[in-house]
Amino acid sequence: MIRPVVDLEALRRAEVRRDPFPYLTVPNFIRGEAFDDVSTGFPEIAHPGSFPLMGLRYGAGFSALAEDLAAPELAKIVSEKLTVPLESKPTMITVRGQSSDVIDGKIHTDSRTKLVTALIYMNDNWESDKGRLRLLRSRDSLDDVLTEVPPEKGALLLFRNDPNAWHGYEPFSGPRRVVQLNWVTSNFIVRREQFRHRVSAFFKGR
Repeated sequence: MIRPVVDLEALRRAEVRRDPFPYLTVPNFIRGEAFDDVSTGFPEIAHPGSFPLMGLRYGAGFSALAEDLAAPELAKIVSEKLTVPLESKPTMITVRGQSSDVIDGKIHTDSRTKLVTALIYMNDNWESDKGRLRLLRSRDSLDDVLTEVPPEKGALLLFRNDPNAWHGYEPFSGPRRVVQLNWVTSNFIVRREQFRHRVSAFFKGR
């Protein structure tokens, strides 16, 4: 397994946009030479929804990605880039493997217990016009776009979860693999969200 899996130097070099909230993108955050190993180890997920990492089975390459995402150096860089103190904050990783055109993609902001959201995409080549996450200027329209990120090949989208950090995508049905890393306000939130996702996964019969 090639280490490190993620390209911290590319993250350091990435330009932060601050209007109307801080965000950045890194096209190849998962290093090209490591992507195949990470992709091969991606958990098998048959249903839409977010699933906590702790409840999934995955391979060595994906485990290496999870270790890199938990590294203190990543929290330090993200803190500096988005001007939010994260070094003492707990993290939570959830994974999606499928998208539903009925329930997914709607315009929303993340819970205020999530300080920063990082989305790492794990699809080889994304040809559909749908399913491309858009950061938005308002809650009113998917066409009011700040940036659009194709969910492919180790791309990273990182944003501070301000009250106006609206995002969504054109409804898409089918495989859409993404790892979501959040820095959250407390360990209680981690335990609560893990329990909630476990209950949801049980009823979906992951």
